[in-house]
Amino acid sequence: MPMGRTERPARTDTLHMGESVIDVIIAGAGPTGLMLACELRLHGVRVVVLEKETEPTRVVRALGLHVRSIEVMDQRGLLDRFLAHGRQYPVGGFFAGIPKPSPGRLDTAHAYVLGIPQPVTDRLLAERAAELGAEIRRGCEVTGLEQDEDGVTVELAGGTRLRSRYAVGCDGGRSTVRKLLGVGFPGEPAGVETLLGEMEATEDPAVIAAVVADVRRTQLRFGVGPVEEGVYRVVVPAEGLAEDRTVPPTLEEVRERLRAVAGTDFGVHSPRWLSRFGDATRQAERYRTGRVLLAGDAAHIHPPVGGQGLNLGIQDAFNLGWKLAAEVGGWAPDGLLDSYHAERHPVAADVLDNTRAQMVLMSTEPGPRSVRRLVSELMDFEEVNRHLTEKITAISVRYDFGGGHGLLGRRLRDIGLKRGRLYGLMHGGRGLLLDQTGRLSAEGWTDRVDHVADVSEELEAPAVLLRPDGHVAWAGEDQAELLDHLPRWFGPATAG
Repeated sequence: MPMGRTERPARTDTLHMGESVIDVIIAGAGPTGLMLACELRLHGVRVVVLEKETEPTRVVRALGLHVRSIEVMDQRGLLDRFLAHGRQYPVGGFFAGIPKPSPGRLDTAHAYVLGIPQPVTDRLLAERAAELGAEIRRGCEVTGLEQDEDGVTVELAGGTRLRSRYAVGCDGGRSTVRKLLGVGFPGEPAGVETLLGEMEATEDPAVIAAVVADVRRTQLRFGVGPVEEGVYRVVVPAEGLAEDRTVPPTLEEVRERLRAVAGTDFGVHSPRWLSRFGDATRQAERYRTGRVLLAGDAAHIHPPVGGQGLNLGIQDAFNLGWKLAAEVGGWAPDGLLDSYHAERHPVAADVLDNTRAQMVLMSTEPGPRSVRRLVSELMDFEEVNRHLTEKITAISVRYDFGGGHGLLGRRLRDIGLKRGRLYGLMHGGRGLLLDQTGRLSAEGWTDRVDHVADVSEELEAPAVLLRPDGHVAWAGEDQAELLDHLPRWFGPATAG
């Protein structure tokens, strides 16, 4: 057995004669890997999550969940857990930090951003994964990977080898899994670097707030905000690029940069943690190589502007989980697992584009600042503001399912039904036929698709077939059409 601390679930997979009964090995116990473990366990897939660090990180890289990720948690019955630890904020002002009000008429029942530190998100997802029966093994670093037509062999530091049917690299921007696969990671290297940390400060809070407001009129990569009484989250541009970004800055380096940018170091001391990040923008050439897949930062990295990174990874996992479970379960139709790359690669490419644009708009140079003023004027138009907000919050994502009804390929927001709400029907991660006609049937697929006859004043279709991730796979009222679409997403009907 590998060395390291293990978080034991209700049921633990065992090893015997050098071979495991593991269906999926996930490398990385960040939000992407943990969300994927939760999704797989809903379908009974035997999952082991390997994490090289012995303890969860204290570093707060991400600060919250955007609308689509909030919907994801609601769809799985987890939202109350997150609401209990977070704080709701308006969705306005996230694009390039341009201060605008929240646009009206967003297509969601959750028109807010949930402020919640990443370590709390990680903890809540880890608790849920363990509840569902996933095993999380900490202190287990992946160092080797081989695959054949039957499965994947993963080697850990120390020589332990584990065997699984599939593996997924959710191990961050410096992904070992991606490197072992030889998957290209083209894009642009970091051009600027930012220092980040939490620390105490002796300066008067009113003075800190006034200085920050003054500096941020021109330097938007700067901030000193309260975390709790006397403790602040500090973000400040670095002087150059570090040779090794994995090495955190010193407190003195942070002080020097604060004095250079703000004219004062605010008396910062006693850091809880310090880190640095760059603005590199890269995307994996492919998300699947045989039986091994990539998700989250292992598949794409970009500047953190707009707060999209953690959310993009959670949504990768939400797309991949049910498809990989179908493959393991033997009912996946041809091409279903490949649709993960086909659907999610363009989504990440769009995020990379919008973060590149935001970084330009946050520049202190005269040309970009002129463009920023123009974009700010355009955002005074409600439709422009809404378009950019929906892009940042990921509720405008539409997968290409071909022609058809206007809802096709879109995720369906939580809508009210005569007997409850839509998302309350999706906690189990199954497909859903929501039938307002009461005349349709999903016979032959009832082991994979729930059929609910109910009505809603908010649904502009007689009936919809929803995938487990909530995207509309079909809309209409013709039984023959429905029977054409069910096998495309849920495989062949079962006999009898």
